[in-house]
Amino acid sequence: MKRILINATQQEELRVAMVDGQKLYDLDIELSSKSQKKNNIYKGKITRIEPSLDSVFVDFGSTRNGFLPFREISREYYLSEPIPGEKHNIKNLFEEGQEIVVQVVKEERGTKGAALTTYLSLAGRFIVLMPNSSKGGGISRKITGKERNETLESLSNLEIPDGTSMIIRTAGVGRASIELQWDLNYLVGIWDAIKKLALKVNAPSLIFQENNLIVRAMRDHLEDDIGEIVIDDDATFDDAEKYVKQITPKNLKKLKHYKEPTPLFTRFQIENQIESAYSNEVSLPSGGSVVIDYTEALVAIDINSGKSTKASGIEATALQTNLEAAEEIARQCRLRDLGGLIVIDFIDMRQYKNQRAVENTLRAAVRIDRARVSIGGISKFGLLEMSRQRLRPSLDDSAYGICRNCSGIGKVRSTESLALSVLRLVGEEARKEKTKSVIADIPSDTANYLLNEKREWINDIEEREGIDVVLKANPDLSSVNFSIKRVREDGSTTATYGKPSFGVSEKDLRPDANKNKPEVETTEPINEQEPITAWDVDNMKGPTLIDRLKFWMLSPKKPTPTKKKTKAPRKTRNNQTRSKKTHSKNTRKKQSSHSKSKKPNTSKNFAKKKKTVSKKRPASKGKKAALPVKKVKSTKETASPKDKETKESQKKSPDKKTKKQSKNVTKTSKKAATKKAATKKAATKKVAKKITNTDKVLPWEDIVPPK
Repeated sequence: MKRILINATQQEELRVAMVDGQKLYDLDIELSSKSQKKNNIYKGKITRIEPSLDSVFVDFGSTRNGFLPFREISREYYLSEPIPGEKHNIKNLFEEGQEIVVQVVKEERGTKGAALTTYLSLAGRFIVLMPNSSKGGGISRKITGKERNETLESLSNLEIPDGTSMIIRTAGVGRASIELQWDLNYLVGIWDAIKKLALKVNAPSLIFQENNLIVRAMRDHLEDDIGEIVIDDDATFDDAEKYVKQITPKNLKKLKHYKEPTPLFTRFQIENQIESAYSNEVSLPSGGSVVIDYTEALVAIDINSGKSTKASGIEATALQTNLEAAEEIARQCRLRDLGGLIVIDFIDMRQYKNQRAVENTLRAAVRIDRARVSIGGISKFGLLEMSRQRLRPSLDDSAYGICRNCSGIGKVRSTESLALSVLRLVGEEARKEKTKSVIADIPSDTANYLLNEKREWINDIEEREGIDVVLKANPDLSSVNFSIKRVREDGSTTATYGKPSFGVSEKDLRPDANKNKPEVETTEPINEQEPITAWDVDNMKGPTLIDRLKFWMLSPKKPTPTKKKTKAPRKTRNNQTRSKKTHSKNTRKKQSSHSKSKKPNTSKNFAKKKKTVSKKRPASKGKKAALPVKKVKSTKETASPKDKETKESQKKSPDKKTKKQSKNVTKTSKKAATKKAATKKAATKKVAKKITNTDKVLPWEDIVPPK
């Protein structure tokens, strides 16, 4: 059974885990110190217009100004209409200090500011409302086939306000029109409240705050296949219950308040699975491993076979390890929220079908991912490239910081290499004119190495240049944090090389440094009023009893498969039904066998017919009707081609016959005998018809059958 587990016992961290049984398939962690700004709506002001980038920079209350491209600015903010056919000048359309309502599309990352847009979007449970853009909208790309046609029909029944558009999410598939309309009215109410608040507050300020992690989890993950929602905190349980009552009242029975002393995640045995998301190496069931490394440009993933020796050969081992790695990589992308470009180095496989099997396994594993994923093929170098949409800050960005010892490189310089580098820099500074002394503030192990192993080199520099070399051993410094200063003869010092030290000084070296310090303006949003959230909307009515009854009565049911209308099968003259295939076969047989005639359908045995005496016809003396002559001709005409072939073969080679050929001849002779009997009956019928056509006076009963 699938469950949503919410752990909110610690105020600093809120964790939401989606599990299937005891297997973790999605994870979301939010830290109180790093609040997310994505999808928040702010009222900001333009601080700088940059024609070279065709964009403007907006102060919306963050430490860095947001980046707003020209294509993301609505026409309602234009100060003048651009001349059609001419290249626009962005400085003529906007001005610095102009107030503008924006929404955060991408979070701040590194030295880059947040990406903004003026085309707002409000996400509901089933619908995404775009209130200030009439173009666009429709259905999610993930909805395909018959479900897409059914969703289009329900979309046509909705009452959408003028000047707005909407997108039906994947959760809205199969929902009744009243549910979609209810969600649409809820989002329209939020938009009305946003417009009222935007007129009251000053820029920069926060207008609409995206739902917290609990509400986002209910909105995005609460599907029909979720059996339980287990929460271990009282306040969090109340918030979740409030949201579910307002949006999806039928799911209230799924809410469970966990009160046992055992931690929630320990109870469902997923704590170790969460810890694996913090490690750069993940083990596979067969003994292999997946190594994940983060770089500035992309995420590199390497697969190692390790101790995997269960398969029969090298190719089978590589295939088994790669298939396991493909499923685990798709899972780790969801847990860590890996975004951007991802390059996977699979184990080399020679067979083309094995490469396609790994690609198909990876594509099937990412189908449940809410983010947009694009997967390429395995190249001739064994690399697979894929890109994934970044829904939120990755686990690496939110949970990790830059290492003070290596400055984020991941490696530390050796003592010998650092000592020799310091020695060269000291000698370079000593050769400069008017140098009195050189002071090196270095780590303790580096200072010990220089004093014990390179003392002669230091003495040589002092004697040759006539200066003093001072080595300061600092135990708080790392291999990358050292400094070298040159002291001149006039007493002034210059720092020629150095990196910041993160050690805390015992005494204040600059007691008067803060006296004349200029005041720096902070750009934090000053909210005169509280921002709007998911449920705190002015004049927002909750669902009435009638709405809930409609909700329960018109809840979606499983569609019954519609049977295709098929035409009734045709009937023969004997009222026997036959299909089109048999009918076509019979017609083909009739067309192909011109020599064969129809069998009489009046009775099985022609001899049992009622014998009647025909009327006498005028003929020559002693002569009867030439029935036997015509019968002989008809037998020759109706002889089968197989009989002719057997007779010709018997004439050509009567003496050279093997045993097998003799058996075949006997079989063909038996068949020929049966066919001759049938042709005799058909011939008599044929002759009788010809007689009736030539002499219409005589009826059918008056014809005497031949003996």
